[in-house]
Amino acid sequence: MDLISIVVPCYNEDESMPLFYKAVTEELENLNVDFEIIFVDDGSKDKTLETAKNLHEKDKRVRYISFSRNFGKEAGMLAGLKAAKGDYTAVMDADMQDPPSLLPEMYDAVKNGGFDCAATRRTTRKGEPVIRSFFARMFYKIINKISDADIVDGARDFRLMSRKMVDAVLSLSEYNRFSKGIFGWVGFKTKWIEYVNVERVAGETKWSFWKLFKYSMEGIMAFSTTPLYISSVMGFIVCFVAFVLACFYGVKALIFGDPAAGFPTIVCIMLFLGGVQLIGIGVVGMYLSKTYLETKKRPIYIIRETENDI
Repeated sequence: MDLISIVVPCYNEDESMPLFYKAVTEELENLNVDFEIIFVDDGSKDKTLETAKNLHEKDKRVRYISFSRNFGKEAGMLAGLKAAKGDYTAVMDADMQDPPSLLPEMYDAVKNGGFDCAATRRTTRKGEPVIRSFFARMFYKIINKISDADIVDGARDFRLMSRKMVDAVLSLSEYNRFSKGIFGWVGFKTKWIEYVNVERVAGETKWSFWKLFKYSMEGIMAFSTTPLYISSVMGFIVCFVAFVLACFYGVKALIFGDPAAGFPTIVCIMLFLGGVQLIGIGVVGMYLSKTYLETKKRPIYIIRETENDI
């Protein structure tokens, strides 16, 4: 029988994990396949690790990985994918916003439908703040226009992949990871399955607006150099405008003897140019920081313990 690995990054999800385990095992047992569930404890402060251990004692098909501290969801997904032994591997959230009921359809698409990946996307953002939804849609529009990555609006990390695609994803060993972009960049034939947004079964979201904003910037920086070109274009435009204004005021002074306005004009020009320069420096600095982190070659995560340490 095929082996399906379920990778579940967890950060303070002890309330959701038993519900998730029950729902996923019911779905997979009906598929007549072997499976393993890998909970990745991302330095949680609650009883996530203890819950994972209890589930492992109850069912040896449950495995767990515990980080030495919080490294982020991207690190959790990477660790789970590396540990997965399955012929097919799925990435899911423990909060049940990724419906386990979709797993049979996803498995059939990859097993029998000629697809390498079955991925999910939300058709609605019910329950999310309006402002967050607006900026999320804008992000998908922008990144698809300025990058090579194919990122579908509303795409979730919830997907089932063939072994070949998982190996391709793992071959990208970059430190600054943006998995939605990586999944799209590696290609492979993907079937998109749509579903209506589902509320969390327990706990609170760990994604604030600021964290989502930083994550979106990670994605743009990871898969596009367009911001650098925009910075250069802005520089040329400002120089051109400054040259035209200098000619205009020079001719005006020579012909009409009317000097240019003084202090307010100078202050406005200085502030404008200073802002443009700071934006350019900031963009270059962000790319430089990513390069700096890559060259240090630090591990993306550090494992404190797994079920093999028992």
